[in-house]
Amino acid sequence: MIEVKIDSIRVSLMSQHRVVVLKEVDSNRYLPIWIGPFEADAITLRLQGVQVARPLTHDLLKSIIEQMGAQVAHIVVTELKNDTFYANIVMDVNGKNVEIDARPSDAIALAVRVSAPLFVSEQVMEDASIIP
Repeated sequence: MIEVKIDSIRVSLMSQHRVVVLKEVDSNRYLPIWIGPFEADAITLRLQGVQVARPLTHDLLKSIIEQMGAQVAHIVVTELKNDTFYANIVMDVNGKNVEIDARPSDAIALAVRVSAPLFVSEQVMEDASIIP
């Protein structure tokens, strides 16, 4: 697994979609992932420290996980199939490792709320990353 950080969230001028750009730690490789505007806003609001009056969906998920005594260990973008990225939320639940299938955008939105590290599989980075 390759550790990445969120480099930026970009806006497409051609559609309503956004691109979250993940940057490999200690390297110049970038992984762009197209995401929806709502997920982009959820990530951006948290990264910018914007407070909202009521919990958003990802805030609710964070609260549920915490109230159940679980902890998000990390997020990993696991696969790229037919131009669709897949991710897992890896959690520690009572000492047991639990992996939950998720869209990368939702997993990243949760990760920024719980300060969980982000990873990408080596195969996904090899197949989809770019070096500017």
